[in-house]
Order: sequence, then structure tokens, then C-alpha cells
Amino acid sequence: MKVRIEIDTKTFVRFWLVVMGFGLAGLAIYSAKDALVLLGISLFLALALNRPVAAIAKKLPGKSRLGGTALAYTTLVLLLGCVIWFVIPPIVQQSAKFVESIPSIIDQASSQWRGVNDFIDKNNLRPQVDSMMENIKQQSSSWATSVGTNLLSSVGSLASFLGSLFLVLVLSFLMLLEGPTWVKRLWGLYNDEEKMERHKKLVGRMYNVITGYVSGQLTVSGIDAILSGFVVFVLSLTFPVINSNLAMLTVMATFVLTLIPMFGATIAGALISLLLFFNNMTAGVIYAIYFVIYQQIENNFVSPSIQSKKVELSALTVLVAVTIGLYVGGLLGGLVAIPAAGVVKVLLDNYLEQAKSNRVENEKPLNKLVKKLKNED
Repeated sequence: MKVRIEIDTKTFVRFWLVVMGFGLAGLAIYSAKDALVLLGISLFLALALNRPVAAIAKKLPGKSRLGGTALAYTTLVLLLGCVIWFVIPPIVQQSAKFVESIPSIIDQASSQWRGVNDFIDKNNLRPQVDSMMENIKQQSSSWATSVGTNLLSSVGSLASFLGSLFLVLVLSFLMLLEGPTWVKRLWGLYNDEEKMERHKKLVGRMYNVITGYVSGQLTVSGIDAILSGFVVFVLSLTFPVINSNLAMLTVMATFVLTLIPMFGATIAGALISLLLFFNNMTAGVIYAIYFVIYQQIENNFVSPSIQSKKVELSALTVLVAVTIGLYVGGLLGGLVAIPAAGVVKVLLDNYLEQAKSNRVENEKPLNKLVKKLKNED
């Protein structure tokens, strides 16, 4: 038996127009993914700064929102400038110092490894080893002299990053300035007061997740940075070869890098240990031991006590969120991944609560009918 289905032309055209519309919308979103990431980061930064801006604005004459935003942004820009000033030059200086010292390190190592030298001479490998050592020296020296050239070749990438950073700061500034007005207009569109109150509570929960995570993470990073800087300062007093300026570098680098969830603290610890190792091997080992011990204390006591009930996510969810954030938005994506996952969790919990409430409401008439029938029996 054959079944014939007839579709009129208008329905057929509408179907394909809808498919093409979805396709074009997906293509547009994919093409604008970089801009959407910048907008998302700007929104996250604006939400994170909204509470401090509101607190500053209340203390200013006339409760000026513009003045509060300007003061908050001036502080933020000064902090970014301090990070660049105290972190970048010492890292470049220490790296160049290490590279320039590679030839002398190789000479010292080759003169001290007697057993290896005896093995090389016994097997007539001296010409090959000397040639390899000389090649390493030449390569390291040429790399050290080409640092400036490599930096110049990366000016384009640096300019692009600074442009994106400037755009994020401007967008966040405007969002903070105009945000309350747009929020009032949004709530004014509601005709149902009950629905509006319910949505206000939902938005408030999402906002608390973001601000709670930011404040908690800043506190954890601040404690880590201050303690790490103090350890490096003590090491500079113990080992004169270590410059005391590395303590400030440690504070800035640790504070910024530990803001990155999961991996940031490890990167900071490895970086500082390596810089100290360039100056003194013992100091580098001591700092590495301190870092490992402190990370156990932080992961088991400091961070849980501060971040408890801020973002209620499992370890697997956190890892998945950070991985997706790093691949989609790079370093900044990793920063916003956990609060974004917390917001998604709030939305999912609200959906499940609503579904359960609706099911209970729908079951009430049926339960009443069942009770009525039982009473009649």
C-alpha cells in the first residue's frame, strides 16, 4: 500500500527558509565568535566590578555612578600597569641572564663530570662531544642576541592583545555606567508581577554566584601572593645573589596567575622556582618545596573555607568548564569558566524546580478526583 503525502508550495518554501535562516544565524555567530567572547568577558568584568562601583558611588557627593565607575577603573588600570611594570622586565632580564650563562654552565658541568669524561675518552667520543658542546654554546649565544628581534616580530600580536584589552575595558566601563538604566527598562517590560519577582530572584542568584566567586578567588590569590613574596624576600636575605626585587615580581605574578583556576597556581610556582633556580639552585629547590607544601594547605583548608557555598560545583564539572573555557577563550576564557558554569547550574536548578512545581500543581486536581472517588465508594 502506497501512501502519498502532499505538501503545498508555501509550506515547502517556509520550511527551507527557516532552515536557511538557522544556517545563516549559525554562520553569523561563528564569524563573530571573537567579538562575542570579548562581549562575554566585558559583561563578566562589569558584573564583578558592579558591587565595588555601587559602594564607591554611595560615598561620593550626589552618589555619582560615573564617579564611582571612574575611580574603580582608575584603580584597575593602575593595577594592570603595576603588573606589567614589575613582572615583564624581570622575567626578560632573568631569562636573558640564564641564556647568557649557559656556556659557562656547560663548561663547569663538563669539567666536574669526571666519570662521564672518562667514558667519553675511553670510547673516543671526544671530537663528537666537543662539537656538540660548541654547537650548544653558539645556539644559546645567538638566541640571546636575537631576543630583541624576536620581541619586535611579536609586536603585532602584542598590539592585537592590547587592542582587545582596551576594547574590553571600554565595553565594561559603558556596561557599568548604563547597566542600571537598562535593567530598569528590562523589568519595566513585565506585566506579570509574580513572574517578574521570580525572575529577579533568579538573576540575583546568578549575580551572587559571580560576585561570590570573584571575591573568594581574589582573597585566595592575595593570600598566596603575599606569602610567596615573603618567602622570596627571605631567600634574598639568605642568598645575596638573589635580587630582592624578585619578591615584588613574585607577588604580582603569583596574584595574576593564581586567578586562573586549576592550573594557574602550578604555573606560578613553576615560573618562580625556575627564576630562582637561574640565580641559585638551592633557593629554587627551597621555594619549590614551600610551594608544594603550601598548595596542599591551600587546596585542603584555605580555598574550601573561603569558597565554600560560593560556587557549588563538583571537581569534574570544574575541570570540564575550565578546559572548555581555555579552548574557547584562551586565558580569559579560563578565568570566567567556573562562574559561567555556576550560572548554568543556577539556571538548570531553577528549571528543575519549576518543572517539579508544575508537576505537583498538575497532580493536585487528579489527587482530589481520586480522593473523591474513594469517598464515594
